[in-house]
Amino acid sequence: MPTPGRSFRFTHALLREPADSIVDGLRAVDTGAPDVALFRAQHAAYRDALEAAGLATTVLGPLQEFPDSVFVEDAALCLPEGAVVMRPGAPTRLGEAVMIEPALREAFDEVRHLPSLGDHGHGRIEGGDVLVTDREILVGRSARTNGAGIEALREVVRAWGYTVRELATPPEVLHFKTDCGLLDGETILTTRRLAAGGHLDGYRLIHVAESEEAAANAVRVNDVVLLPAGYPRTAELLNQAGYRVVALPNSEAAKVDGGMSCLSLRYCRAS
Repeated sequence: MPTPGRSFRFTHALLREPADSIVDGLRAVDTGAPDVALFRAQHAAYRDALEAAGLATTVLGPLQEFPDSVFVEDAALCLPEGAVVMRPGAPTRLGEAVMIEPALREAFDEVRHLPSLGDHGHGRIEGGDVLVTDREILVGRSARTNGAGIEALREVVRAWGYTVRELATPPEVLHFKTDCGLLDGETILTTRRLAAGGHLDGYRLIHVAESEEAAANAVRVNDVVLLPAGYPRTAELLNQAGYRVVALPNSEAAKVDGGMSCLSLRYCRAS
């Protein structure tokens, strides 16, 4: 049986400092370039929050050649048994997975790659589409993650005892986790548009407040929930439900489609 809380109890986190080139990061809607200095200050506050939650953090240096590389979650999946190097769906991000692998090998005894044979050679999958719960791994098919990528991940983690379930991400949503975040092993914070498909049935759902959809990408880290600042009604809903909320400024990451989960790889070693 899976260990209760394994999906949100962590000891370590891996981050990467924003590069000056973040101003050229991918974005679905152009609301202006991020302020690099402010982004770095907000990134430091995020790191401090992880450390306050009990995590030991490692911050990798910036990669100027990869503007979006600050969003390390898309390049790998970290589980207690080991790490999986992903295959990002955005062509400009493919090299990020290669660049983060040395850090993964320092942190984990086992680092696996997705199969590259047959149809899987065309597989694409980003960590922003992967939600690990205490009972299964939910993966949303999106513009960045396809069926071949999901099947490749299923093959890799099967030996570790994980079940992968493929879901549909609403077409107007970039990543599956853009619209949801884990609150505990059985509870998910979600937008109504994501929940409407019935994919999350069987979990306890808390819906973000109306017009606060961007609050859905929350992260449970040990005893706290990291929530982007500026969504007071959703924060109050979570407080009323018994969660301890830490609101963090996220204005600059949001300009390049980044949220709370994207900025770190959180993990707990099995040993």
